[in-house]
Amino acid sequence: MRDDGRPLFAQIAEQIESSIVDGTLAEEAQVPSTNELAAFHRINPATAAKGVNQLVADGVLYKRRGIGMFVATGARTQLLERRREDFARQYLAPLLAEARKLGIDTEQIKKLIDVWGDER
Repeated sequence: MRDDGRPLFAQIAEQIESSIVDGTLAEEAQVPSTNELAAFHRINPATAAKGVNQLVADGVLYKRRGIGMFVATGARTQLLERRREDFARQYLAPLLAEARKLGIDTEQIKKLIDVWGDER
């Protein structure tokens, strides 16, 4: 786990979410157990469980009694929608606010994106 100041359980949850978003964990696939996560990351199993339980509460994972945790149907779509909203809030809102201050209209922003997108 990386030391980015966020709680370890949140990092575990984000790691699982990223695996769902990138397709490493498909819908209805079994996720690693809390003990496996704890051993891999060298953390307390209760910490790993807290991250997994957060995803259960969010409807991303569900439990099959006696078998383990699985990726819920529709989880990838749900996560993509949330991440797109987070992206807009984190990056687009400040960009548009600054563009307004500078007198840059929407068409000019689109042109800038086209130019900068082609250069990268």
